[in-house]
Amino acid sequence: MPRSNPGRLAALMPLPVDLALVLAVDTSGSVSEDRMALQIHGYADAFRTPHLLGAVRQGRFGRIAATFVEWSDAGRQTQAVDWTVIGDASTAQDFSLALVEAGRPTPGWTSISGAIDYSARLFGRSGIAATRRVIDISGDGTNNDGRPIADARDAAVAAGITINGLPILEIEPQLDSYYRDNVIGGSDAFIVAVRDSRDFAAAVLRKLLVEIAGIGAVDYTSLALRGPSPTARESADRSKSDNRR
Repeated sequence: MPRSNPGRLAALMPLPVDLALVLAVDTSGSVSEDRMALQIHGYADAFRTPHLLGAVRQGRFGRIAATFVEWSDAGRQTQAVDWTVIGDASTAQDFSLALVEAGRPTPGWTSISGAIDYSARLFGRSGIAATRRVIDISGDGTNNDGRPIADARDAAVAAGITINGLPILEIEPQLDSYYRDNVIGGSDAFIVAVRDSRDFAAAVLRKLLVEIAGIGAVDYTSLALRGPSPTARESADRSKSDNRR
């Protein structure tokens, strides 16, 4: 019987991380170039902050994996930045730069269901073993293309994936309610609503800190944005009490 090679076996095993995170950004026709730039730069700026890296290092493995998806209609999703393991300032900076340099796709309709289906498939091709798997959906409109949003959400949740939301309310002021009822799901799912796209960078950082640290490790009172937007705690409690998700 041939002798096993521990080094080779280790190289073939998936890399363990605390979190595998898909950042899925709406690039449909309703999103202006300015609003799209604010979204992307908001994520890029967040990954350069010491607060985020500090949260990453607090995990069991001290690293996460992230990828960036641009999406619009049911047949139009792009993995604009490949899976990147982030565990130090250098890898965080590399991922931030890749976000800014990613190409911009042609806009289309708004298929949140298509974005969820596409993002869920990426976990199986990541080469990563994650303690938690999260899809982070940001957008400014409701699902108007592709299969029903509840079907996509429920399939992802059944696979053990959590879907969190970052709705931008400038066009549809009640979009936060739509995201709570139709988009988010899974263990400790939550939303952070943005009433003004200029608040996006702050909202992204707050949201990422919750996702990286785990929902039980954060003071949710710090997550409420200006105005009557629901806090992350309210959205998380709603998700946990909803058995169908």
